[in-house]
Amino acid sequence: MGFADPHAAHETISRSRYRWVIVAAGGLLGCVAMGAMFSLPVLLRPIAHDTGWSITGVSAAMTVAFVTMALGSIAWGSLSDRIGARAVVLSGSVLLAASLALLSRAPSLLAFQLLFGLLVGGSTAAIFAPLMACVTGWFDRQRSLAVSLVSAGMGMAPMTMSPLAAWLVSSQSWRATLLIIAALVAALMIPAALLVRSPPSLAGDGSIDPGDAEAAMSIRQAVRSPQFLILVATNFFCCATHSGPIFHTVSYAVSCGIPLVAAVSIYSLEGLAGLGGRLVFGLLGDRLGAKRVLVSGLLVQALAALAYLPARGLGSFYAAAALFGFIYAGVMPLYAVIARENFPLRMMGLVIGASAMAGGLGMATGPIVGGMIYDGLGGYQWLFVGSFAAGIGAFLIALTFKPFPKTAPQPLSA
Repeated sequence: MGFADPHAAHETISRSRYRWVIVAAGGLLGCVAMGAMFSLPVLLRPIAHDTGWSITGVSAAMTVAFVTMALGSIAWGSLSDRIGARAVVLSGSVLLAASLALLSRAPSLLAFQLLFGLLVGGSTAAIFAPLMACVTGWFDRQRSLAVSLVSAGMGMAPMTMSPLAAWLVSSQSWRATLLIIAALVAALMIPAALLVRSPPSLAGDGSIDPGDAEAAMSIRQAVRSPQFLILVATNFFCCATHSGPIFHTVSYAVSCGIPLVAAVSIYSLEGLAGLGGRLVFGLLGDRLGAKRVLVSGLLVQALAALAYLPARGLGSFYAAAALFGFIYAGVMPLYAVIARENFPLRMMGLVIGASAMAGGLGMATGPIVGGMIYDGLGGYQWLFVGSFAAGIGAFLIALTFKPFPKTAPQPLSA
């Protein structure tokens, strides 16, 4: 058979090692980008107090950002296919730093909403989808682990960037805080973006994974299938369930008499619990089936939203946040698992991207609805009742999901 080419073997080993550099860079990029965007919940009350802008008005900026992220994910992901992930992620990093710097000088509520909603939201979208596509391209094995680690990096934002924002705003104005965060984004994200490389070309011919039971399915058939529509709708209502509690947790705790720094620690604990949730739900999904674990998790998520209603002291807030964070973060990776189990590999970007877009639109509902409830009713109680209702909706929709049969598919027309 002859000896293997030593240069080729060395190249293979180098690529195998470097793919973990991509994962580490992706985790850092996601953490800083999401942390910068989610500094707004921490700064919500200081901004409103300093400017006189309403809680609803400031919260609306996050709603616009979520919509922009949802729509921008497809655009940035498509662009990364053409020019490579590094160029897109680097552009997004530069744009995010510049956007935050401009945001710190916003002269009016409308300018704040547009700068944060369109520029911060749009630049953050340039990080998530291209990174996920890039990382999955580097891994044939351990792909779930790699994606989970990048996701865990993003989940670190409440434990790193949020406490930093709270510490800064306790001694600085919110404008100075945003300017410092902008400088930090530039210092960390731009070098990390330069480490990103597009995945090497696959050795095979790009044929469809023979393990796909639905390998002959066309894209048109996929997007019209009940499985696709149910997956998308479930993700929308799932994210609508937790978006309000996530965004307004700090403000709600402060309204209950808890100091800002302590209130941010509740948010951080929620993120810490989410790291455990991702691991536990992933293991349970492998053992019990992703759909079964997702459906159960959605029901518990709905009930967990109600745990905030009786919370008043710091201890009860910690308990509610730990439960809620563990559940909502745990269920999110299961959508990708279910997509991979039911649709051909060649259209994973489309299916997961569409699911993520629906989730982004669901996330857009919480900030503005919570702000309207607070401004209109003087409290957040009905926000958590509404989250419970949305969670029950996600649970009922997910119950109707029926996986494609794992048998050889019938010939399908184009």
